[in-house]
Amino acid sequence: MRVHLGGDHAAYDLLVDLVTFLQGEGHEVTNHGPHTYDEVDDYPVYVLRAAQAVAADPGSFGVVLGGSGNGEQMAANKVAGIRAALCSDDELARLAREHNDAQVISIGARMTSVDEARSMLRVFLTTPFSGDERHARRIAMVSAYEADGSLPPLP
Repeated sequence: MRVHLGGDHAAYDLLVDLVTFLQGEGHEVTNHGPHTYDEVDDYPVYVLRAAQAVAADPGSFGVVLGGSGNGEQMAANKVAGIRAALCSDDELARLAREHNDAQVISIGARMTSVDEARSMLRVFLTTPFSGDERHARRIAMVSAYEADGSLPPLP
């Protein structure tokens, strides 16, 4: 499986670990950066590139990392077609895939241990989208809004 990663200084050590971890799990990994520690780098530089790569590569996944993961998740969600989920445990990672067909997981390095991040990634990358009609319907509503600003009809 192809996995694109991007982050910032607050998650640099976790990024380096996860690149090695994912390669060891047999994944084809692209690290969009940062490639060196820089305490004043800006997460959009790397996160947007990782999310764009996922959008351009159907079937691939993304991992975006920062101190809290909040800004990284917000940035990734600005890329057309991307559904990024901020996760803090295995259950949220499972639901992000199963119910929302998320292609990108966002993790806060200051809130998450290396072992927790590895576990979430295993769950995220192995959980399929359920395909349930209600979930597909909701995703279609959001996608339509993203495409042309059309709101779903009121009940």
